[in-house]
Amino acid sequence: MPDKDDSPCALLRGPARPYCEGRTGTGPPLGPGDGSGGDGSGKSGGALTEGASAHVTDLANYLIRKIKGLLAPADSWAPETADSWIYQQFLWLGQHLAVAILICVIVVCALTAWQGAPRLRQLGASTGWTLAAVVGMAAVPGVVMLLNQATSSAFTTMFHSNESTLFAAIEQDLKTGADSGNPLAILIITAALVVALAFAALVFMTRNLGILAFVCMAPLVLASLARGGDMTAVKVWAMRLLGLIFAPFALILISPFVEFAKGALVVDAVLLVAADALMLRMIFHGIPYFGPKIAGAVRGYVEGRTAHPLAHAVVRAGSPTVYEQQNTPRVPRTVDTPGRAVHNDRGVLLAAYGITQRKRAGQLTTQSAIKKVEAEAPRNQQLLEARRQARAAAAQANNPSSTGGAPPPTSTP
Repeated sequence: MPDKDDSPCALLRGPARPYCEGRTGTGPPLGPGDGSGGDGSGKSGGALTEGASAHVTDLANYLIRKIKGLLAPADSWAPETADSWIYQQFLWLGQHLAVAILICVIVVCALTAWQGAPRLRQLGASTGWTLAAVVGMAAVPGVVMLLNQATSSAFTTMFHSNESTLFAAIEQDLKTGADSGNPLAILIITAALVVALAFAALVFMTRNLGILAFVCMAPLVLASLARGGDMTAVKVWAMRLLGLIFAPFALILISPFVEFAKGALVVDAVLLVAADALMLRMIFHGIPYFGPKIAGAVRGYVEGRTAHPLAHAVVRAGSPTVYEQQNTPRVPRTVDTPGRAVHNDRGVLLAAYGITQRKRAGQLTTQSAIKKVEAEAPRNQQLLEARRQARAAAAQANNPSSTGGAPPPTSTP
């Protein structure tokens, strides 16, 4: 059995052990050129610096791999086959809905069979489109899986195939770049990669959730074809889904600038900042329904946590200032008073005799107008207060002398 090493440096591995042994006296003494302190630039200190630089470089390469895996993963959260449990529930609902629509069409065509050829054409179209919809429902998961894998392969080729692509250029610059030995440059590129990783994780979450939702919606959307082949809803659904699948290709806009950034880690970091803005814009435009809300929340979070103008410029480029438009609130319907209803019907009768009646504009009754004003009072009050504050700020900006100084001279009669 070998003797147990009782030295205090026994548990250390790598370049730290000779440094420890030299300082504690258990190993050969460190000469003036072997220490890491003082004015020496010896081997142990250089080894320590090289070891730390290697660890940071490994961290940067790990972050690059994670960013690629998050932006365009080969596997998505959506079901890959039609026999997946979560997809089977929507498939059952969509198929039964399509069959129910077909039965309704058959009943209507049977009751109006006296119309002849038009009803026969409608019955044939409904039957054919129902069969096509049922087949399409079962094929959607496989098609989406193939498109997602193709997108992942194309994204990897576009950003990591050779030294002229973004991530491959960064990895090469970490090894042989002009500032590859500069710790500050390595820290800058690592910080930029960490920020890019955060945006990539946000893209991964929103994109995969969106693909999952739209794949599960497929049977319900395709069932609408059973009525006669109206493709409007299917086209909108397909555009939303394809936008989610191909969203990572928005980063192709920075590919032409990779050649100009090769050889310098700091310039690579600038490209990564541009990629952050593109990823945020990708969420803004590519994620249906909730994209502007999510991008606006990220912009508000960044602007509330930092006062750096560069960070503000990046998030504003990714999430522009917009005005949101909502549906008007549900309001009570408007009905005519008995006198106005009689007046309108009288006009119809007179028009039948060739007499034109002068139309009169309608207005709300006094009680209805009061109720409407009371319902809209809070919103009108907020708008009025905002306009008052804007006018006061504009008046103060146009007349700065009103805040101080001597009062203006008054003229005597």
